[in-house]
Amino acid sequence: MRKQTIQYTSPLDALVAVAKRLSLYENQQKMDSEEFFNLYNQGLLSDDALFIEWANDYRHYLALHQELKQRLNYAA
Repeated sequence: MRKQTIQYTSPLDALVAVAKRLSLYENQQKMDSEEFFNLYNQGLLSDDALFIEWANDYRHYLALHQELKQRLNYAA
């Protein structure tokens, strides 16, 4: 599997893109990302490629969310 690198013009654009991917996972697996991530981190789910990608996207989402939150607090 070949990985693709995408560059975004802002953290907000990146957050929207990651949120869209998370929504696709959630609809496909019938589980929200937070619940999935908790189960995955507890070792209750397999290391299937889909789950690894979902977990990585969720980590990326959390990091982007935190970055934007910090920027907004700094600007206020």
